[in-house]
Amino acid sequence: METLLAMTLGCLVAAGVYLMLAGDLLRFLFGLTLISNAVNLAIFTSGRITVGGTPPLVPDGAYEPAGDVANALPQALILTAIVIGFGLFAFALVLTLKAYGLLGTIDIDKMRLSEAKPDEDKA
Repeated sequence: METLLAMTLGCLVAAGVYLMLAGDLLRFLFGLTLISNAVNLAIFTSGRITVGGTPPLVPDGAYEPAGDVANALPQALILTAIVIGFGLFAFALVLTLKAYGLLGTIDIDKMRLSEAKPDEDKA
């Protein structure tokens, strides 16, 4: 199972890097999201995926869980990373829309050369 997840992780990182090098700001954001998901998958894989593992619940009167249980720490880290990643994506998307409104393009090379459009409200 870990081998399949490692291969998936590699494909996600490769696709993310490919999109980030495309030169388009929107593709860059999607590549960043793919790499973020790849990191989440790497954290999940580091938690020792067990076949038939039970939830990490401690029965009444016991001091530790019985049997082979799943590791709860990577799951909690992934939940936090998903929320932070969504916030980062939303902020970057709004920033991209603002840049498109000001510069008229989302191509990274053209953004460097273009100047901001004058506001119609000031004229």
